[in-house]
Amino acid sequence: MDNLRGIFFMTLAMAGFALEDLIIKMLSDFMPVSQILIYVGTLATILLSIISKIKKTPVITRAIFCNKALIFRTFMDMFGAVFIVSAISLIPLSTVSSILQVAPLLVTLGSALIFKENVGWRRWTAVFVGFIGVILILKPGLNGFQLSTLLATVGVVFLALRDLATRRIGENVPSLTVSIYAFTSTIIGGVIVLPFNGDFIILNGSQLLLVLASSLVACFAYLTLVLATRAGDISIIAPFRYTRLIFALALAVFILNERPDALTLIGAFMIIASGCYTFWRENVRKLQLNQ
Repeated sequence: MDNLRGIFFMTLAMAGFALEDLIIKMLSDFMPVSQILIYVGTLATILLSIISKIKKTPVITRAIFCNKALIFRTFMDMFGAVFIVSAISLIPLSTVSSILQVAPLLVTLGSALIFKENVGWRRWTAVFVGFIGVILILKPGLNGFQLSTLLATVGVVFLALRDLATRRIGENVPSLTVSIYAFTSTIIGGVIVLPFNGDFIILNGSQLLLVLASSLVACFAYLTLVLATRAGDISIIAPFRYTRLIFALALAVFILNERPDALTLIGAFMIIASGCYTFWRENVRKLQLNQ
């Protein structure tokens, strides 16, 4: 039952993140990236701070400020948000969503290179296949290649570093607090890129509603993701992260009228297949170590 609950929350979270990306894509049609980051980050920070106040969750303490892993994670989240939102504003949502799926493979790579975790040849092969999938999506040297796709690639590297840092944050730092710092860093990222973006625009009622909707969906996705990771066996629940791509492709095709080409779809399939295999091998390895 715990696993089913975790799968349910993980799927809800991925649907939320896909919907958030869609709204950001729609906002980018009339708003500069810096304004999106500042507005969405501010509203989400306020909403989560209210929740933390109700739940009496600590946000500012000496232990939190001295947590090096949290500080590093916050910076990685900031850069990841800047690059990913910039990519969403410039290239098809289906392309960005496909590239985002490589994050778990990068985490496996980082675990081996940074934390010296034992990664066997099977998982190394899966990582290699996943990277081939990314190359198919990027299409370097082909007419379909867009330099802006590199923004998404750089962004997903920062997100993978963020996830690696999350593993080193102690249990004394609540997940809600981590989320508040993440959205606060989004505001800072928006301020940093102000010189590279156009002037802020005055929003009308419907545009303000979109900004509010994006913030609400982002908070919902973050909170349900936390619920997912705290329920059941993570090795069973984690592969359902890839449902984000299914939701994103459906939204991109039916709402944005995007038409992903064959190479993008093949690359996305390779990334998902290699990622699921990696999760499976990690689970097998844990079972073998526990025997």
